[in-house]
Amino acid sequence: MARHLTRVLAARGDVPIALIRSLDQVDDVTSDGAEAVVLDLERCNVADVAGAVTGAEAVVFAAGAGPGSGASRKDSVDRAAAALLADAAERAGISRYLLVSSMGVDDPPAQADGVFAAYLRAKAASERDLRARTLDWTILRPGRLTDDEPTGLVRLEESVAPGAIPRRDVAAVIASLLANPATAGLTLELVAGAVPVDAAVVAATERAD
Repeated sequence: MARHLTRVLAARGDVPIALIRSLDQVDDVTSDGAEAVVLDLERCNVADVAGAVTGAEAVVFAAGAGPGSGASRKDSVDRAAAALLADAAERAGISRYLLVSSMGVDDPPAQADGVFAAYLRAKAASERDLRARTLDWTILRPGRLTDDEPTGLVRLEESVAPGAIPRRDVAAVIASLLANPATAGLTLELVAGAVPVDAAVVAATERAD
């Protein structure tokens, strides 16, 4: 998802900075149009991160521990690393922060396995942390992510029925949210739908007024 977002931002003339864990990822993200900074959010401090993002207009937390990781890494990435990026944004004077969270954090399924439950708890904790800050935050909760071709049509509301969404459509929504200051302070759920991305973002801000 983050790589798709990089391509969208670069195509509209932005210069994304990609924080990556490994030198092996440099060629991929630079080919997408980003400036690569090798910085593992599980092994660095706030000064390191603030130095990497200083001068940016916004930060986006779209990292994740990934499939196959255990409960401890769900906490160290999906909660602790998100908070570290927020700390760094505050230190660097960046007010805009977009957190990619997940549907289900308010009402975890009864049959959730231990790792998935830990993931939802970590996402819920990262949301609580962000809401307690004075940043101009937006929280986006996508449904089940797929690698399907994007349609450019979504459903973006405070609460939606569970569903799926192509990763490239999520990236387009993130870019549109970042471009609309009126989305600050909103928590929005996202699945595939029937409304063009930019129109869905505008409608979400109008419903919040």
